[in-house]
Amino acid sequence: MTSAPGTAKLNHVTERLLAAEVDLFAREYEQYYIAGESKSPDIGRPFFLHAPEADTGLLLIHGLMAAPEEVRPWAMFLHEKGFTVYAPRLAGHGTSSRDLSRQTCQDWLDSVNRGHAILKTCCKKILLAGFSTGAGLALQSAILKPNHFEAVISVSAPLRFKSFLSRFAEISNRFNRLCLSSGLGNLAREFVRNDADNPHINYLRCPVSSFVEVKNLMRQVHRSLPDITIPALIIQAVRDPKVAPESGPAIFKRIGSEKKQFAWVDHDKHGIIRGDIAGDVFKMVESFLSAHGMIPTTTALKPTIKN
Repeated sequence: MTSAPGTAKLNHVTERLLAAEVDLFAREYEQYYIAGESKSPDIGRPFFLHAPEADTGLLLIHGLMAAPEEVRPWAMFLHEKGFTVYAPRLAGHGTSSRDLSRQTCQDWLDSVNRGHAILKTCCKKILLAGFSTGAGLALQSAILKPNHFEAVISVSAPLRFKSFLSRFAEISNRFNRLCLSSGLGNLAREFVRNDADNPHINYLRCPVSSFVEVKNLMRQVHRSLPDITIPALIIQAVRDPKVAPESGPAIFKRIGSEKKQFAWVDHDKHGIIRGDIAGDVFKMVESFLSAHGMIPTTTALKPTIKN
């Protein structure tokens, strides 16, 4: 946990909180590791990119069944613009799908809140951004803490899913619980296949219970979107195969902020923050931040990377 050469040393409080998150991941990785499913620890470990000459931080939240590694290219782009960036690990991620099946949307929000606490120790201003379920958590954080963030960026938030299963997730989840409590676990179907855009990062099976939790989260978000008054950027892929594309415009329409922007991305995959299309998304983010005067004035130094 030492600083990279040529960078300012982090304060002791920041160091301590970062170390606690890494230690938590290490313990849970060991406890829930499944051979053939769990990825390398480097995929799931939270990371921190420090821009010591700037006072602006950005909390960057990964999606469901993913891990902090999912947002690393985006984090590096933002760090190069002068932001201190922290990518927290959502509870149940980076370990195994069995671990994820135990978690609720409140557990994920608790992970985000701890990330916010870390950035508050070294940044005066903080922005929120997230992808997919991480975007939903970013929106919910902006709703629950209206005076804590400068702006929120939502990419592919799952207000509505496309899959047939998602429509019946609650019924399936209740059936699974009944089977398990009645000693009929062999009849339960707790997991479904995930056709991952990034199989080296994502779990390849999704707990049915996690679909239920995401839907619970997004119902809460949808209800309170008018409470968001900070600048907001909503991005959605035109032909997203997992999240219904109308999710983006529906979120944009309900947000209460007068400083809001919507952008379509012409792509046919859900994972638009990695690969060739990611550059277009990052430019949209940069344009939004520049328009609202949120790009740090100080160019970032060589990153202090906390893995």
